[in-house]
Amino acid sequence: MSEQGGYRVLARKYRPDTFADLVGQDAMVRTLRNAFEADRIAQAFIMTGIRGTGKTTTARIIAKGMNCTGTDGTGKPTTDPCGTCPQCVGIAAGTHVDVIEMDGASNTGVDNIRSNIIDNISYAPTSSRFKIYIIDEVHMLSTSAFNALLKTLEEPPAHVKFIFATTEIRKVPVTVLSRCQRFDLRRIEPEDMIALLRRIADAETAQIEDAALSLITRAAEGSARDATSLLDQAISHGAGETTADQVRAMLGLADRGRVLDLFDRIMRGDAAGALDELGAQYADGADPQSVLRDLAEIAHWLAVMKVTPDAADDPTLPHDTRVRGTEMASHLSQRVLGRAWQMLLKALDEVGTAPNPMMAAEMAVIRMTHVADLPSPEELMRKFGTAPSPSGTGAPAPSGPSGSGATARATAPQPVPAAAPRSFAPRSAGPALATQAAADSALDRFPNFDAVVALIRSQRDIKLLVEVESSLRLISYSPGRIAFEPGPLAPADLAQRLGARLQSWTGSRWAISVAATGGAPTITETRDAEMTALKQQAARHPLVAAVLLAFPGAQLSTIRTEAELNARAAAEALPEIPDADDADGNADDWDPFDDE
Repeated sequence: MSEQGGYRVLARKYRPDTFADLVGQDAMVRTLRNAFEADRIAQAFIMTGIRGTGKTTTARIIAKGMNCTGTDGTGKPTTDPCGTCPQCVGIAAGTHVDVIEMDGASNTGVDNIRSNIIDNISYAPTSSRFKIYIIDEVHMLSTSAFNALLKTLEEPPAHVKFIFATTEIRKVPVTVLSRCQRFDLRRIEPEDMIALLRRIADAETAQIEDAALSLITRAAEGSARDATSLLDQAISHGAGETTADQVRAMLGLADRGRVLDLFDRIMRGDAAGALDELGAQYADGADPQSVLRDLAEIAHWLAVMKVTPDAADDPTLPHDTRVRGTEMASHLSQRVLGRAWQMLLKALDEVGTAPNPMMAAEMAVIRMTHVADLPSPEELMRKFGTAPSPSGTGAPAPSGPSGSGATARATAPQPVPAAAPRSFAPRSAGPALATQAAADSALDRFPNFDAVVALIRSQRDIKLLVEVESSLRLISYSPGRIAFEPGPLAPADLAQRLGARLQSWTGSRWAISVAATGGAPTITETRDAEMTALKQQAARHPLVAAVLLAFPGAQLSTIRTEAELNARAAAEALPEIPDADDADGNADDWDPFDDE
């Protein structure tokens, strides 16, 4: 337990010395063994993975394997370094002159790369087979540093090898990646991690419960260094025999069974019981954010379990928790679990920024209990005794005034005779008959005011379109002549601009007249009135009325008629496949690739 009279933490004491000691990296070890045995050692390696999976440790093992001379001093590169020769001892201690370790975060510039590598790379190793450069966190190098390294990396001297390690592989330029043999170190599986922790605990003669090791494994999230550091802390915390409760208190976690109790009360809509349980866990030392994180893990676990039942076999969970989780998953729908997951994600953000995390957690629990027992749309349909029709409208669509289905589109009002209109159209000076006939023919394309509105919309004059729809109260219309009453918000120059635009677009003069009264409702007013009437009619439908009663404060926001739904379905439908029979009735003559 001591080194030079000092205590050595477990993460360093039990750091792997050989490939056989690496846990959970079988694929990488197998590839390296084959390469060493075939004498096909790459000129550069790059190790990537999350923290604590053994990237730097693997780099040192590779360096030892390349330079190991064996116990007799005549060995060759091997994946099983002896650990006793001067090369292995020096590399393990970090004092070997030919194995240069650099921290990419501290040596980011091109000057560091030039002075430490480029200027010295041509010199042969002093006492070993290879001169090896190990750069940790290589992604921290600057762009100029990477560029300076490229040529050397592509064609290094035969006695030079590079080994890089990084947690951010996406930040490494592809030009560098293409010159390296890449190894992705995986997260350590829970079973392997628990076995590793048990071996270390036994070697340290520490008494620790299996449930405590499971808690440490879950908290480490696949990182062996984090797991061994937490184990070191747990052994000190236990001071003899370490229990799961002690580890839970050390990590600020709530008991998994109690988290399930809390989740169950939330899903049953028991707000008072859920708040009591949350308060009890907080009083026992559980962190509010950790409790919500555990609830999110429960929601995720149950949702995954409904899709893949094998997820119930989680080795980091006790047997009774797995049994209870399986039972809960069978009673909860995916819709409910997905909704809980989304609400917990939002709650975690709120707790992280709230001045009082416990208050934020309590509000999140109250919200979740409020919506937990809300029925789904399908359940509402069944409850109210109406099943959705194939068109998705439930009951038949409420009919409009015509009885054939209401519509939300405004129709042009009937012309109303105008009284003494003021005309803004220039007076004609008696054009020729042929010119007048051509103008009349051009205006035939606009038989009603709807056609004029469609023209404005097609020209994309949005300002004029909004003014016409909201401020123009039509009195009378004929091709080339418009009489209207301006609305309260109508601009003073609406008539002049409308006449000028129409003349520009159609090539014909338009007589635009304005009167003080006699206008019909605007297009916007007609559209709003129809929509209001349609919403009122829909609200009287028994199914809609029942839903509004079940959800106080709910409102109808959009109405879609059966005709609109059918038109949308027709627009989105795939084109029909042509009949295989051609004109002569012979199916064999039809060629789907024939353009003619």
